[in-house]
Amino acid sequence: MGRVCIAILFAFLLTNRMFADDKLPAPGTVKELYANFDPRKDLLDTEVVKEWEEDNIVYRYVTFHIGTFKGQAARMAAFYGFPKGAKGTAGLLHIHGGGQRAFLNEVEFYAKRGYACLSINWGGREMENAQAGDPNTDWGTVDPTQQNVSGYFNLQPGEKYLDPIESARNNNWYLLTLGSRRGLTFLEQQPEVNPEKMGVYGHSMGGNLTVYVAGTDDRVKVAAPSVGGSGFRTQPWPLLPQQQKQTPNGDINLFNATLGFESYAPRIKSPLLWLGSTNDFHGIMDDTYRTGELIPHNDVRYAFTSHMNHRFTPEFAVTRSLWIDQFLKGAFTFPNTPASQLLLSTNDAVPVLNLSPDLSHPIEKVQIYYSIDPDPQARFWRSATATKTDQVWSARLPILSVDQPLFAFANVHYQLQKPETVPFAPPTNQFAISSLMHTATPEDLRLAGTRATDVADPLIDDFANHWQDWYTLSQDNPHHWEFSTRKLNDPKWRGQTGQRLALEVQVDSPNKLLVVLTENFFRSYRGKSAEFVAAVSLNGGKDPQNLRLLPQDFKDIHGELLTSWTNVDLLSLRAYYEKDGTLLGTKNWQGKQPVFRKLGWQAP
Repeated sequence: MGRVCIAILFAFLLTNRMFADDKLPAPGTVKELYANFDPRKDLLDTEVVKEWEEDNIVYRYVTFHIGTFKGQAARMAAFYGFPKGAKGTAGLLHIHGGGQRAFLNEVEFYAKRGYACLSINWGGREMENAQAGDPNTDWGTVDPTQQNVSGYFNLQPGEKYLDPIESARNNNWYLLTLGSRRGLTFLEQQPEVNPEKMGVYGHSMGGNLTVYVAGTDDRVKVAAPSVGGSGFRTQPWPLLPQQQKQTPNGDINLFNATLGFESYAPRIKSPLLWLGSTNDFHGIMDDTYRTGELIPHNDVRYAFTSHMNHRFTPEFAVTRSLWIDQFLKGAFTFPNTPASQLLLSTNDAVPVLNLSPDLSHPIEKVQIYYSIDPDPQARFWRSATATKTDQVWSARLPILSVDQPLFAFANVHYQLQKPETVPFAPPTNQFAISSLMHTATPEDLRLAGTRATDVADPLIDDFANHWQDWYTLSQDNPHHWEFSTRKLNDPKWRGQTGQRLALEVQVDSPNKLLVVLTENFFRSYRGKSAEFVAAVSLNGGKDPQNLRLLPQDFKDIHGELLTSWTNVDLLSLRAYYEKDGTLLGTKNWQGKQPVFRKLGWQAP
């Protein structure tokens, strides 16, 4: 018995020595970073805090052992659910986003689709419906949660970090990846789960972790990150050198080699779907494509909702569950990524995007987009007019100048055989996937002989295509609707000095319309972001009302006036505006939503 105890003690000390010997070199690659971690080695020591059944789904609130760091054990809390009586079902690991927590809704959604789903509470926020004294995630002597934000870009030693030398093990993402992979171990040890059929998905910071886990754990058979996991975080965008990227606290090359998503992508063996939004603040569209190119297989798809930030419309959101169904249940087959080609040398010197989508599903519509803005977060994506010839869709992409880059991609909307449910959204009878994105630099355009043939247009929108160039929030809510567009930051529709912003609108009842303009949205390199609001009284009645607004009609909550249209990136039409305790308009809109008929620029 004494020898056994000594052996256990020696193993414990050796494990902790890995994180305490400053003579050991810091891992320099992803492989080296995880070389000494076996996610199956330690006992899970699972505790079931609570178990209940509802609608033939078994739910469990559990905690399990993550590992021992600096001599203290760390435990993860999670929700686990599966169909009652399930045997050999596929297992899913859900990883929540920043500021969020384990989601019972996610567990319920996938359990009802026939999966065993585990939603881990890596951030340590109070669990849903937790009672006083219920255990939660406890990281012990380390803290990779958002209570330690600096740890996400840290390599240096410190009180809450593992190594006494500069090391990737001193980074939050390393610890969170270990905790997430222990979640896979939990899944594979459940009697309901087929360990050969496990997947991982997550949103935002959970999307980051999805890529980290997929790039380090061969047990993952399908991955579906959303708005997260795009690489090259420390590298400025080549066409926007003035944009400042966050730099790590430590050696940048070491960070990129061990924690950059571009270093994990070449290691991903599982099929991967990237769910994104074209203007996301976190999952950068351009960098997502760059990272995806490094995955060494063809089972990669993209689904980018146009104009949105950190959100998706139902036809894009549904792609995640369909993608998971394909590889864990064999219940769906995705079309190939639409084949696309950007032509710069054309007969009339106007660029053209050609698209040849996979025809394995009935096509509902094809949308081709292009932009001239090098900032992927703030750019406006123009809707191009596509024509179809022999199953090839083509669109001309006229530009105002050859001194700006050109970006283009397309979304293909397919019909579903039956409506599919989507979390937090109505069912959809469509799904949509994206083509690859094409980029042409100003040099590319000049060398190809491309000509600038486009002209500025004072008509911003006549709403004939409804909200085609906008994104909508709470569109069907009678009081909380919001309609927004980035169209004003495109030189084609940018306001000029002396012009008035003209809006034709009709409402049934007297109300106050809030027109909100945002300067320098995502463009900190150009100046401070600020919102300016015009609260316009609407008379109500059958006849439309014509509004004429100058920059000085807009002011921020401190009373500062807008001075120019030049740096306006975003225009929003809202029922009310609320910020820092100030409410403009009302949360009780009277009558039907307004009908917008025309938006444009007028001379004084």
